[in-house]
Amino acid sequence: MLDTFGSCLRQGRTSFSRRTAIFTIGVEEEFHLVDPDTREIAPDADRVLSEYDGDEVEAELQASQVEVGTVVCETLADVRKDLIRLRREAAAAAGKVGKRIAASGTHPFSDWRGTQVFQRDAYIRLEEDYQQLTREQILSGCHVHVGIDDPDEAIEVMNRVRPWLPVVLALSANSPFWLGERTGYHSYRNRLWQRWPTAGIPGSFSSRAEYDALKEALLTTNSIDDPARIYWDVRPSNKFNTIEFRVADSCSNLDDSLLVAALVRAISETCYREMQTGSDSTKIRDELIKSAIWRAARYGDSDTLIDPKKERLVPAYELVSSMLEILRPVLEDRDEWNEVQGLVSQVRERGTGASRQLALFERTGRMEDVVDLILDETAPD
Repeated sequence: MLDTFGSCLRQGRTSFSRRTAIFTIGVEEEFHLVDPDTREIAPDADRVLSEYDGDEVEAELQASQVEVGTVVCETLADVRKDLIRLRREAAAAAGKVGKRIAASGTHPFSDWRGTQVFQRDAYIRLEEDYQQLTREQILSGCHVHVGIDDPDEAIEVMNRVRPWLPVVLALSANSPFWLGERTGYHSYRNRLWQRWPTAGIPGSFSSRAEYDALKEALLTTNSIDDPARIYWDVRPSNKFNTIEFRVADSCSNLDDSLLVAALVRAISETCYREMQTGSDSTKIRDELIKSAIWRAARYGDSDTLIDPKKERLVPAYELVSSMLEILRPVLEDRDEWNEVQGLVSQVRERGTGASRQLALFERTGRMEDVVDLILDETAPD
């Protein structure tokens, strides 16, 4: 939950600023720490971090989690290279204390009682305020920052990207189990995350000033203690010239994380171009987008999804294909069209992370096998 891009600033790497090219990418991945023998979550983040010589692998809310954040990237090749590096470094640090990293929205069977809130002031305050809600948050996500220099333009882009978030969630769904049970959802993390009072789809804003006024009201009323506690599925960063997409589950397969990054940048740039040409944004009720998010969490890519713009149900990959055609000019301009098509085809052929977990459990009936699948897919080599 803390902004890992701070490590980029401390180490003198490129930071998001008005000098930065628009639509840069930064990716944050959250991992569970797992005991490879019991397959349970392991509250050993402090030990893992003590074995890591640097500050790009960081603590997360729970003592059984760590988070990594890439440098600011211009290309998908840059993103892939840095995600591989960071997964290797996090895995190596965990391995030194006999643990492994697991990228999945939820752990298939571990109970929240097997961990505790990491002892950092911000997290301690969070537990004091939200109590059981905080203690039960053994959830991991994949967050993507997209660089947009102008704060007012960032707000307008955020308004326009909202209808596409259900598709991103459907393709990244990777949390079908909770406390050892099949939940019936492909992204149960998404449903659990909605319990936070500031989670979910944001409303539309007329300007950055309107957003800033809401932020100040939330602070003044003690609804949040920090702007980082605005947990929307997409939000303006309070520290960088970015909008941050937070809707995706943590993806065990690195290619799925790369697809999330590619899609949200292309969605952002497409919406930005529409804004620059004066194209009116479609007015869509928040309730309809929330329903579309729910359906994406429920079924992933395995059933129909809601097209909020056309107000109809469509087969999942019909909606994905329609989205790709809209994004195609941006993807072709960046020479990413073939790669993104290939990543989508790969998900369609082998299934999302949730589908792979469910299929394996159907074959073996063992949650331990599902954890092993997640561990093996998360491994960077």
